[in-house]
Amino acid sequence: MWIISGVLAALYLVAGVTKLVKSRDELLTEPRMAWADGFTPRQITMIGAAEVAGAAGLVLPWLTGLAPVLTPVAAAGLAVLQIGAAYVHGRRHETAAIAVNVVLAALAAFVAMTRLGRL
Repeated sequence: MWIISGVLAALYLVAGVTKLVKSRDELLTEPRMAWADGFTPRQITMIGAAEVAGAAGLVLPWLTGLAPVLTPVAAAGLAVLQIGAAYVHGRRHETAAIAVNVVLAALAAFVAMTRLGRL
């Protein structure tokens, strides 16, 4: 479980920080970030903040024992975020990205259910 949580946390941390530190125009220069064209800078910042918070929530509460219920909540939130991302990519006919979203959503949902069952 720790490996899945750690890998997901690392992925979301990198993705979230990227959205927080790069401008919308900088993101649009990357082919895999073409989706940003349909979002305002504020929306992109909010997505990045949610990803960073989710990354922290996947690991820190369970690791420290402080409010461990936040770990399955964070994982569920990231699963929902990926469902939204899959919808956006579907509207843009980016099928390869949808597959990644589905895998990430499934892994996050697995973490949520497993950690919830261990509370």
